[in-house]
Formats: sequence, structure tokens, C-alpha cells
Amino acid sequence: MSAKVLLIEDEVLILRMYEKIFAYEGFEVITAEEGSEGIEKAKSEHPSIILLDIMMPKMDGLKVLELIKQEPELKDIPVVMLTNLSSDTVIKEAFTKGAAGYLVKSEIVNDRIVNEVKQYIKA
Repeated sequence: MSAKVLLIEDEVLILRMYEKIFAYEGFEVITAEEGSEGIEKAKSEHPSIILLDIMMPKMDGLKVLELIKQEPELKDIPVVMLTNLSSDTVIKEAFTKGAAGYLVKSEIVNDRIVNEVKQYIKA
């Protein structure tokens, strides 16, 4: 059974790029372009992992993370922040709110992201 990745990212080009990378590596990929849609898809799809952007319209990723961690059926799903924000304050806040990991888009080569994400998925 392949792992299921939920990508929550408002920039469609980035979303499609990551979707292709993970699909190519054999993951089942679900996408959402904003926070509340992402939370709904997490509830209906039960992904193995959630990759979550921080800077999004309507609801930022930190708020989405907070809401996911409050849901009993979602709180055990690892959430990895995938963002260009590399401020220590934001990183600390993400971990405080329950993030399993924090990847800075500009610092991670595309083929490395899959290996990074695999580390967070429970076998």
C-alpha cells in the first residue's frame, strides 16, 4: 500500500510540481489550495502525512496546523511545514503547535524532498 500525501499549498505551480514529484515516487497525492479545504480533505482521506505551506490567503498554515492538531482523528498525522519562511520565531511556533518537521522550499532540492518526507511516515 502506498503512502498518501496531502499537499496544502496555495501556489498552483508549486502544488503541481510537488504533486508530480510524489506521484512519480509512487505516493498517492491529494491536494488542497487553501487551509479549510486541506482540513476537510485530511478528514475524508486520512493521509499518511500532510505537507503544509505557511503563507496562504484566508487561513495561514500555522492556524491550519493548530486546527488539525485539535481534531482527534487527525492529531496523529505528521504535519511537515513546507514554506519559504525561515525565521526562527516561525519555526519555533510551528513545532510548538505540533509540526513534525520544517522544510524550507528554497533550501531543499526537489528529489531530496521525497527522502525527507519518508522519514516522517510511520511504516
